[in-house]
Amino acid sequence: MKITRGKWSVVIAGVIIGLVAAVLGHFGNPGNMQLCIACFIRDTTGGLGLQTAGPQYIRPELIGIVLGAFIISFIKREHAPKGGSSPFTRFILGMCVMVGALIFLGCPIRMILRIAGGDLNAVIGLIGFVGGILTGVLFLNKGFSLKRNYDQPKLEGVAFPVVNVLLLVLLIAAPALIFFSEKGPGSMKAPILISLAAGLIVGIVAQRSRLCFVSGTRDAVMFRNYFMLLCYAAILVVVLIANVISGTFKLGFADQPIAHTEWLWNILGLYLVGFGSTLLGGCPMRQMILAGSGNSDSAVTVLGFVAGAAVSHNFGLASSAAGTTPNGRIAFVICVAVVFAIAIFNTKKSTAGQGVRA
Repeated sequence: MKITRGKWSVVIAGVIIGLVAAVLGHFGNPGNMQLCIACFIRDTTGGLGLQTAGPQYIRPELIGIVLGAFIISFIKREHAPKGGSSPFTRFILGMCVMVGALIFLGCPIRMILRIAGGDLNAVIGLIGFVGGILTGVLFLNKGFSLKRNYDQPKLEGVAFPVVNVLLLVLLIAAPALIFFSEKGPGSMKAPILISLAAGLIVGIVAQRSRLCFVSGTRDAVMFRNYFMLLCYAAILVVVLIANVISGTFKLGFADQPIAHTEWLWNILGLYLVGFGSTLLGGCPMRQMILAGSGNSDSAVTVLGFVAGAAVSHNFGLASSAAGTTPNGRIAFVICVAVVFAIAIFNTKKSTAGQGVRA
């Protein structure tokens, strides 16, 4: 496979994001969770008081990612307010994806970070993630579509970044109004300015490289385009080296940071993440980037993630280091049935080949 000059930018993007994750870990973010979109959305949901049973802290990294994507898309004249592509369906899919992520305990990027830390449970989970994407690809090939989106007023395109600015103001100027965890992963955090700067860098790099853990795997299957996989490999290698140097690399299944050893549910949780994200057209990070770039459908999807995080912790669906919960297992069955129903009812043979592209 020949790597052209343009494709090297994808590898460089992976190196940069890997370095950012390593820096965040060095300055206090949780081990093997230095940069997890699902976990950070869960934390922020708790910080706003929308869930009270899980970690609580408004994560500046998320704010930085959205603002970084907004700024660079505006500079490059790629900021395009669009929406109207089955928004409520996307909201429901977002909820289901978050339920799956919190059963596994992480989003696709955390899966990579956990593998880089030596967590073999994440390697097992990777089987389900790829399986979920392959299931989604089957429906894409049969004509699955959430229909087209439309140009929208400029206000729609800037609303989500403005909300994130307000969250930053709230975090800095009015911390008394925010919920903070006193122990556990919610209490483990890098300084605000470092976290915000890290998010800005990731947002810019991910927007320019079109980084997406789901679409990269999807494109490898559908179009034999493997270059985005090199980005994942670069993140893995950089963080692995950082973990070895810092002495935090620990190969095995047991006693991994914020992880459980239930193989089946690691597989099934990421299966739901991969399947739902493929139908959405992108992983949680990609949805944050698109929302910052003006896509209101992705902003609605992120709100679905928030709702999924709130429901997961308020109703005992989320896993812990001790394993999954009965409620979480029931929720998985419901969510996977819902995602299959959405896939089936939005598939028309007459539109074959017009699947969702991130």
